[in-house]
Amino acid sequence: MGVEVTGRLAIIAGALAGALGIAASARASHGGGENLAIAAQFLLFHAPALLALAGLIRVSLIGPRAGAVVLVLFALGLALFSGDLAMRALAGQPLFRMAAPLGGGTLILAWIALAAGALTGEKSSGG
Repeated sequence: MGVEVTGRLAIIAGALAGALGIAASARASHGGGENLAIAAQFLLFHAPALLALAGLIRVSLIGPRAGAVVLVLFALGLALFSGDLAMRALAGQPLFRMAAPLGGGTLILAWIALAAGALTGEKSSGG
């Protein structure tokens, strides 16, 4: 994926995480439980990170390939972690066994991949 596509996908993922986080927060405030509130927090905490990722890719502080890896890890981690907590809160059952820990671990890997991408990424013309 190129800079343009990866950046746009990061913006879309960030916007969706933000929207889902607000929806989950609203539902949690009306008796959705602690699990749904935590899922909402994770979505809302990572929404700006995904938007920032688009900017980092655009200014070449993170290369498009590294950015795509980070994007996939963030999206997968959020889907597993927040999805599992939301399923527990709303349907009374997990997404699947160990989904939340797997999602949390994936989010940790995403942050590590972001750091690694910053170390190995292309340098911007100004720096």
